[in-house]
Amino acid sequence: MLRNFLLIFVFVLFTPLSNADARKYIRIVGSSTVFPFISFIAEEFNRVFSFKTPVVESIGSGSGFKMFCSGIGEDTPDITTSSRPMKEVERELCKRNKINEVIEIIIGYDGVVIANSNQSHRFDFTKKDLFETLSAYSQENDKLVKNNKKFWSNVNQALPKTEIEIYGPHQNTGTYETLVNSIMLDQYSCMNSRIFKENYKDQEERKKACGNIRDDGRYIEVGINENVIIQKLKSNKNALGIFSFSFLMRNQDKIQGSTIAGIEPTYENISSGKYILARPLYLYIKKEHLDTVDGLREFVKEIIDSIGIEDGYLSRLGLIPLSSEDIKKASAKVYDVFLF
Repeated sequence: MLRNFLLIFVFVLFTPLSNADARKYIRIVGSSTVFPFISFIAEEFNRVFSFKTPVVESIGSGSGFKMFCSGIGEDTPDITTSSRPMKEVERELCKRNKINEVIEIIIGYDGVVIANSNQSHRFDFTKKDLFETLSAYSQENDKLVKNNKKFWSNVNQALPKTEIEIYGPHQNTGTYETLVNSIMLDQYSCMNSRIFKENYKDQEERKKACGNIRDDGRYIEVGINENVIIQKLKSNKNALGIFSFSFLMRNQDKIQGSTIAGIEPTYENISSGKYILARPLYLYIKKEHLDTVDGLREFVKEIIDSIGIEDGYLSRLGLIPLSSEDIKKASAKVYDVFLF
């Protein structure tokens, strides 16, 4: 549920950094989607406080968790950001590396959008359209074959007869995982499909096959910098791109979001959960670093205060905020139990 606004899970032990390991600046890694919001908070933090500006690195959600969970000490990040929740295997990696207390906070919401130039046809997709476009497989004569659909009209005759060309997220990003989990692994489009069941009787093998995105050049993976996709759409009117809602908002003078099942990607539709590719955005704090890295405790407070400002600068950047009631409850829980 989108309104499960704050999740905190605490591992069992506490292993603080030694004073010798203390670092003089905060280090943050992770999601390219969350990067603009955290970077802006970092700049505001430096303007208001005497601490050094936190260093923020956009490396993708998956790489962020790997680096965050690599251990404790000045060579490891204090915070990682993500556009999807931490996986159990990542929590176990943290535990193995003596990171026993991790604080998880939802800072707001975002949506994955399928967009193109606003000088082109505006698409209205069904989930079935998206699956049949992106899947590595097609169904022909009751058999699974390699997806060879070249034109949008091959997917659905109501779509234009232009070549399929989609620039999308790298596999190591949370945006890619949202796309796979919400579209490719949908129980009606694939996991419960008769033909996929017949070809992949083992559920894990079927899950892998269902989540397999085509690699014939129609879907082009772009690195973690979503601005690259925006530039592709500006220069190529026939191309579509898949990226986060905040990038759409910052470029809406040149690009437009497609509707999915008739629902537009808007603040209201994402925050209400009507838009099927809505998702929370996460922040993970290494509690072992709180009292040994200069300014970390104060920076976390600045984050909590920033997400609590209605119509603040984060909203103007495209972050869809929590409700005011949920922010109050979340803040009180974090302040009282963990931080202040």
